[in-house]
Amino acid sequence: MKILKKIVPFLFPLLVIIFGLIIYKVLGYEPNSYTILINVILAYVLSPRFKIVNKQSGEEEQMKWLFFKKVINKEQ
Repeated sequence: MKILKKIVPFLFPLLVIIFGLIIYKVLGYEPNSYTILINVILAYVLSPRFKIVNKQSGEEEQMKWLFFKKVINKEQ
């Protein structure tokens, strides 16, 4: 899971580029402030986030990604 934590910071810019290519090349829209805003919002919603959760057994670090939650590191 350590490799996953190293990749996660690069997912947001990668998602912005991918959505930009889809909107500009596939759908044929021109780059303007609205399409850029849509790219950034979609990438923000779909990018994973890390959260530290306090439980009875101790602190857990969770990765939350749209509909997916997974315990990454359990610290005691």
